[in-house]
Amino acid sequence: MTAPVLALDRLGVRLPPGADRSHALQDVSLAIAAGEILCVVGESGSGKSMTANAVMRLLPVGVAIDGGQVRFDGRDLASLPEAEMRRVRGAGIAMIFQEPMTALNPLRTIGDQIGEMFGIHTGLGRAAVHERVQALLEEVRIPDPVRAARAYPHELSGGQRQRAMIAMALALDPKVLIADEPTTALDVTTQAQILALIRDLQRRKGTAVLFITHDFGVVAEIADRVAVMQHGRVVEEGPAAEVLERPRHPYTRQLIAAVPPLKAPPPRPLSDEPILAIAHLSKTYRTGGFLGRGARVTHAVRDVSLVLPRGGTLGIVGESGSGKSTLARCIVRLVDPDQGSVRLEGTDLATLPRAAMRGQTRHIQMVFQDPFGSLNPRRRAGELVAQGPIVHGMPRAQAMARARELFALVGLDPASADRYPHEFSGGQRQRIGLARALALEPRVLVADEPVSALDVSVQAQVLALLADLRLRLGLSIVFITHDLRVAAQICDLVAVMKDGEVVEHGPAGAVFERPRHAYTKALLESIPGREFGGLAQAPA
Repeated sequence: MTAPVLALDRLGVRLPPGADRSHALQDVSLAIAAGEILCVVGESGSGKSMTANAVMRLLPVGVAIDGGQVRFDGRDLASLPEAEMRRVRGAGIAMIFQEPMTALNPLRTIGDQIGEMFGIHTGLGRAAVHERVQALLEEVRIPDPVRAARAYPHELSGGQRQRAMIAMALALDPKVLIADEPTTALDVTTQAQILALIRDLQRRKGTAVLFITHDFGVVAEIADRVAVMQHGRVVEEGPAAEVLERPRHPYTRQLIAAVPPLKAPPPRPLSDEPILAIAHLSKTYRTGGFLGRGARVTHAVRDVSLVLPRGGTLGIVGESGSGKSTLARCIVRLVDPDQGSVRLEGTDLATLPRAAMRGQTRHIQMVFQDPFGSLNPRRRAGELVAQGPIVHGMPRAQAMARARELFALVGLDPASADRYPHEFSGGQRQRIGLARALALEPRVLVADEPVSALDVSVQAQVLALLADLRLRLGLSIVFITHDLRVAAQICDLVAVMKDGEVVEHGPAGAVFERPRHAYTKALLESIPGREFGGLAQAPA
């Protein structure tokens, strides 16, 4: 490797007193050359993001570098005065954050926020800054860059916001670009576009890229070299092909083994009896406008008809905006459909009065995408699980005993029922969400992106748990996801949605191995690292 542009030498980061361990990072040594992409992988808590924040000197209060060096441009950033470090950020080393909606100021336009980089670090005039902003937005291929510059963050899609973050990071032609999980929450097609964009910009500009991810498909797609982190230490490092194909460390082998293959398992026998039948379901949203002027009409769900066999799993896949989550909410009546029927064992939920619908909720429950957002932070986890049975008439003592049984069922310590949601990890919170949904012994479970934000090994555990519960409890599942690997493994049937419509529907194996619709083919072709780990190559 040529001389590194950024080098970490035995870097240590100390945690505040009272943390579960003394250090977030210990003896971390990494180096990146110009024009190289180094992927840092590992589970939540492994130290990936802390490494990036240490390089940028953006550590939380009470967390500090207590050993080692961060060498950049002949200087040790770990000991640089804050005033000089501010000149390095953005100009020398730039960062793309995981969640652009959080990182961008909601009260300022995209153009203003990108232009601020030039205002702080250069003496360019307003006209020159405007030209540079437009050029950057064109470079990152945002549609209609003039409109995008005038837009506020909430007016752009997730992929467009991520592109705006990339434009901001590239504004001053930094030597090092740090990308912290920049594609985690994106659809496969948007993810593929962002990866191609980063790779293209890195090649053209010779930028060194530190790419943080837990997705081995992304690693296979983009990495030149890979560093695997566990508990704040680098446990394996080497060329991407060597680490992915011949991993040496047991932890690396464990992570790779947890990546779900794209090839669907042999089909299970399914019941001929439908437990849930959706017929001609539609939902349209109308927003904005004064006296009808400028109103927006969104056909979120259009004439959808699907059947879920008893004991089966129906996957709903597609990009953001395809109508998946709206369909899920219509099924459980969190949203009232405009027309159509949702028949649960013959009862049409779509037309039930609210009082009657409350009685039916015990038979159909939902697991939400964000377990932390869906759990009341002021109530103990056991109380949250017991709440449903209590509302439906079960004595409190019996409901709390049932909650502890459910904790054991989903793989949690029953004694942890007295803890609050923030005291659990993301994977554990998702298990609490599952326990809460199962408390009423539902016949149908609607799971909306239940594993999209989880590490690959935790994801594998939750998927195995769902498959086990389906067999043991006779559950029927509607599984909403944009991760086609996950859908291939857990779903018996798959429906592909685009612009509110189902464009393809059939057994999982047939949809993934012999896709008919052009949109399904485009989704499959966009999956990063499709051939990694023996992933099935779907025909075009």
